[in-house]
Amino acid sequence: MAQGPNHAVIAGAGIVGLATALELARRGNRVTVLDKESSVAAHQTGNNSGVIHSGLYYTPGSLKAALGAAGASSMRGFAETHGVDVRITGKLVVATRESQLPALKELLRRGMENGVPCRLIGPEEARGYEPNVQSLAALRVESTGIVDYRGVCAALVRLIREAGGEIHLNAEVSAVHSDACGVTVETDAGTFRGHQFVNCAGLHSDRVARLAGIRPDVRIIPFRGEYFELTPQAQHLVNGLIYPVPDPAFPFLGVHLTKMTTGSVHAGPNAVFALAREGYTWLTVNPRDVLDSAAWPGLWKLGAKFWRVGLSETTRSLSRKRFLAGLRELVPALPDDCLVPAHAGVRAQAMRRDGTLVDDFLYERAPRQIHVLNAPSPAATAALEIGRLIANELTGIQ
Repeated sequence: MAQGPNHAVIAGAGIVGLATALELARRGNRVTVLDKESSVAAHQTGNNSGVIHSGLYYTPGSLKAALGAAGASSMRGFAETHGVDVRITGKLVVATRESQLPALKELLRRGMENGVPCRLIGPEEARGYEPNVQSLAALRVESTGIVDYRGVCAALVRLIREAGGEIHLNAEVSAVHSDACGVTVETDAGTFRGHQFVNCAGLHSDRVARLAGIRPDVRIIPFRGEYFELTPQAQHLVNGLIYPVPDPAFPFLGVHLTKMTTGSVHAGPNAVFALAREGYTWLTVNPRDVLDSAAWPGLWKLGAKFWRVGLSETTRSLSRKRFLAGLRELVPALPDDCLVPAHAGVRAQAMRRDGTLVDDFLYERAPRQIHVLNAPSPAATAALEIGRLIANELTGIQ
């Protein structure tokens, strides 16, 4: 049993938990990271698109805007310093219909207010960056790139251990007890006691919060994002990152094309309700997770509002032809047989009772505790900045 007056116990060995642990260790704290899986970065971090986001999409003044823009710089710097594959390619956000132009201009306004290096360009200049793209207009964003987030996590693990920190895998949290002197965390791998507790459990963060006596007014609803890769013969059609103009009423960015550091091109993701919090396929069903989601009134309110969007996303999930049709709105030259199934990821999306999806990073405080209850994209980009924010908060509650 580890203990100490400046000891933080962190649940979750994804990129946010590891970044928080490293920041606390660098400030002289002892840290213990716990994760129920047998490896780090097993869920959201290890199955995302690998994009370093710029901070373009987020409401000015929000945590996502501030931390995302700062994270685009700090994540690149961390990767370069520690030998992790990273490439700043820039990206195009492409309007293919007249109806998308107002939303594209709003993205430009947000980006400029958030300090993102972006500018509006015409179709000819867009083709200078991406010769095969179709557009009426586009935003060019210079600070967007790609990085190996699993490699980032491996570097974080090494640095945490060099600083004296501990990482315990196969250690699922089963109980959290707080008292005037510290916090006791019970797991499959033993009991750990520290002065503070940080919940970075991602897909299970609301459940861990409830174990700690918190009653958050949100619930994690899982959405699966499915990816394809372009065949080697089609990879030349994409130079960097090509995104559609997102629907401002929906929190997902739409299927896009991403050229990875290896030269492969990822396509996706879509967004469909997952039948398990770790439901990476349609065949993965967890009755407890389904009931947990179904019992939340917000899910039904969201479904009533966005049923057409949900039906479209589900159809695209079940039909490779429909998936390809979405991509061809951006790059019409994509051939019929260019898609190969790749991995899927599950987004831990916090939802309120009224059906609204939490649009910003969300964390809840309690004595000696911080619970990160919503950290979807761009959390990987902003992980080092989130770690600093949490460390600052913990300093205030010591």
